[in-house]
Amino acid sequence: MSLRYLAPWLVAAVCVASAVPARAHDGDAVHFGDNIEVGAGESVHDAVCFFCSVNVENDGKVEGDVVVFFGSVHVAGSTDRDVVNFFGSVEAEDGAAVGRDLVNFFGSVRLGEHASVGHDMVAMFSESELAPSAHVGGDRVVQPGWLFDVPLIFMIVLLVVVVREYRAWRWRRYYYYMRYPYPPQPPQTMR
Repeated sequence: MSLRYLAPWLVAAVCVASAVPARAHDGDAVHFGDNIEVGAGESVHDAVCFFCSVNVENDGKVEGDVVVFFGSVHVAGSTDRDVVNFFGSVEAEDGAAVGRDLVNFFGSVRLGEHASVGHDMVAMFSESELAPSAHVGGDRVVQPGWLFDVPLIFMIVLLVVVVREYRAWRWRRYYYYMRYPYPPQPPQTMR
C-alpha cells in the first residue's frame, strides 16, 4: 500500500475512534419501518420514526418530540414539545395539543376543531387545513407546494428540451457525414 492511501485511512481511523455512540432515553421510541403506536393512557418520551408513522391515541402522550421521515403523524392526544415531519402528513384531531412547534415539509397539515399548537406552525411546500377554532400560539408560516413544483417542472421541461435538441443536432450531423463523407459534388445534368 502506498503512502497516498495512508491519509484517508488515518482520517477514517480517527473518525471511528472519536465517534460517540447515540444514547436514547429509557422512554424513547425509535423505529425504522415499524409504526409507533401510543395507546390511551400510555406515554413515551421521544418518538422518532423513519419510513413509518406515529399514532398518538386519545389520552396518549408524547412527553418530548415527535420526528418522522417519510411517514405520517396522527395526534389525538398530546405532545409536550415539537412535532416535525418530512415528506408526510400531520393530523391533529379535535382537541389535540402540540406543546411547542409543528413543522412539516413536503406534505400536509390538518388541525381539527379546538386543536392547539403552543408556539409556531411551519408548513413548507405543504397543504394546510385548519379548523376555524384551531389555535396557533405563535407565527403561522404556510408555503404552498406549487411554489416548489412550478419551478421544478419548468427546469425539468427545459432540461428535456435541451437534451432532445442536442441529440437531434448530433443525429443530423451524423447522417449528414454518413451520406456525404466528402464535400458534396454538384448535381449532374442529363443530356
